Order: sequence, then structure tokens, then C-alpha cells
Amino acid sequence: MAVKTRTSAPEGWQGWDEYAAFYDWENARTVGRRDVAFWTNLARRQDGRVLELGCGTGRLSLPLLEEGTALVGVDRSASMLSRARVKAKRAGLAERARFVRGDIRSLPFRARPGFRMVMAPYGMLQSLTSERDLAATLASVARVLHKKGVFGIDLVPDLPKWDEYAERITLSGARGSNGHLTLRETVRQDRRRRLTCFDQEYIERRGGRTRRHRFSLLFRTLSIPQMRTRLEKAGLQVKAVLGDYQGGPWHQEADVWVMLAGHA
Repeated sequence: MAVKTRTSAPEGWQGWDEYAAFYDWENARTVGRRDVAFWTNLARRQDGRVLELGCGTGRLSLPLLEEGTALVGVDRSASMLSRARVKAKRAGLAERARFVRGDIRSLPFRARPGFRMVMAPYGMLQSLTSERDLAATLASVARVLHKKGVFGIDLVPDLPKWDEYAERITLSGARGSNGHLTLRETVRQDRRRRLTCFDQEYIERRGGRTRRHRFSLLFRTLSIPQMRTRLEKAGLQVKAVLGDYQGGPWHQEADVWVMLAGHA
């Protein structure tokens, strides 16, 4: 089945401005904080600055900043970054937080001395739905990564396995003191191109009023060998592949696919 949205097929970067208002609410109920310790521990072992691709609302950025990491977050979505800055201010981290609006296909940073770690957490690279965009991003990462730096990639492996369904309520719960959110979701697959499309409808109820917010998110899935090949084309070599956030070995049915790479 070809992936289509209600109007036209989105690109991977589309939908995230609209998603910003609901991102933290949804992720608190799904991934939560289960990957935070992994990234903070990995960053702690690096001697220098860390760059987070697709930092969003700061779900990982703020815990890393609290740990003392010299972190720079980059994201294309102004709405996501606005929320990250507000959260950093509330946490007393505004002076240390550096959030940059930019395109990861052409990172706006100097090549030298480079970042000691670049992180692409929680399927971030899977929003790059074309070969050209992925190749440009990996080349850009290779350019700004320190010659002894680590590039960490977290892939969500099960997207192609999702059953297609239409207008299913997948999450529902309170939001704030007198609000309520319901997520009604449609999932469609283009298995030939390994694309998964989520049509999202958030139904927001507050004070007797109801508002509906609709947008689509598109993701692509590559296997570990496929991603390894693309990293090598960018001059990066895979150093380790993990199957969980505790450093366990990778296998085909692993819950997560984490790749650690560096310059060849």
C-alpha cells in the first residue's frame, strides 16, 4: 500500500512543528526516560562537546546539561526549540543551554576541533526518508565529528512490523490540571520503500471546549547492514552495535538498535 496522507505525502521533516505541543505528553507515556542513562553515561566518557541531532523539546538535552555535559542541540523545528528553551530556563540551565535552529543535512558548525560526540537518539535519522538526505546528513556529521569522536545512532527497529489501522485511539489521559488529550492514530505502510506513516489527530479538551489538531509523521527504516554501508560511504566505521540501553549484544529481534561509529 502506498503511503499517502490526507492531502499529499509529507517529507520526513514535516509535521514536527505541529507535534511540538504534544511531544512531551506522548513520550512520557511511551519511551519515557528509559534511554536517558545510556546517553548521559556515553556523553560522560567523552572529553569535549556533544552535539544532539534533532534535540526537539529537550527530552534528552536537559538531563545531559544537568550532568554537566557541554551540549549543543540542533533542530529544524522552531516550535520544538522554543519549548526546549523554556524548559531550560525553568530548570536554571538557560545560561548553559545552546539550542540552534539548523538543517542537519548541512550542520552550521566548524569542522575543527569538532564534537567529541554526535548523538542521533530515538530514531531521529529515520525521519530522513530519502537516500540523498541521509547521505548529506552523514557527510555533515563526519565533517563536524572530532577525529577521535563517537557518533551514536539509536534506531527504532519495529516500525515496518506495525499493523496498519485506521483512526484507533492509542493514548488518552489528563494534561495539566483541567485538560485532557486523546490521540487518534492511523498507521499506513509502504513496505517496498520501508516507509511508515502516522496520521495523528490530537483531541484536546479543556474547560468544556474541544480542539482537534491533525498532522502526519513519516519514518523510514534501514537494517543494520544497510546503515553500516551508508556510514562507510561517509567515511565512518561502525565500532559497536548494541541491542539494548544496558550495552547488551545486538540481535535481529533486539528491542533497540544502537550503533556507535567513528572515523575510519
